[in-house]
Amino acid sequence: MVGILGHLFDPLTLTAMVAGIGLVALLQNGGAHFARAFAALRPLVTARPARDRDAARAAMLRIDQVAQLRGLSCTDRVKTADPFLGEAARRLANCEKVEQFELWAAQALADRGQRHAAVRNVWLSIADAAPALGMAGTIIGLVGMFAAMDDPARLGPSMALALLTTLYGVVIANIVAAPIAARLADLSERELAWQQEAVARMLAIARRENAPVRRASIREVA
Repeated sequence: MVGILGHLFDPLTLTAMVAGIGLVALLQNGGAHFARAFAALRPLVTARPARDRDAARAAMLRIDQVAQLRGLSCTDRVKTADPFLGEAARRLANCEKVEQFELWAAQALADRGQRHAAVRNVWLSIADAAPALGMAGTIIGLVGMFAAMDDPARLGPSMALALLTTLYGVVIANIVAAPIAARLADLSERELAWQQEAVARMLAIARRENAPVRRASIREVA
């Protein structure tokens, strides 16, 4: 068994496959998204959406309390470890109209979703390119086999190339890239869900706190 596994590892073939797949993904998605895709491997392991959601809900309770006691302008005093929630609290404290905060929040969430999708698309590109390059390697190996039919000693390396490239393409696509893309999609969906929940709560707080001001303005005009 160990001997068979040893034959399955060819550093040169594997390096060529990985380089080719990476080049295809780079050309399809661009350097910035390609770099972010590999940077996303860290949060892929460390991200805890449920923990972040619970922390955001606790922070929203504090923001609500501060808004009731001291007004919206003091909501940015609530400290939170999440950068998005901290920026949202700062925007809420400094916005002159609720519509300004609502517009910023909608744009921020849309931009965040697009960034997540771009990173996920890099891994989907890798999953698509791997079998195709594996098939290309198989064809090259078959060509080498047919060209060496008069020399049986040369058939082995060409056959190995044909089979190994197919194997590497299947493994990279279905065991590496596709699961990473699926995991990133799940994390993105769960993260955006609690962020949308937090934004909706902040909008409700802002409208509640601004309602007396609006009624007073209407009475003054009347």
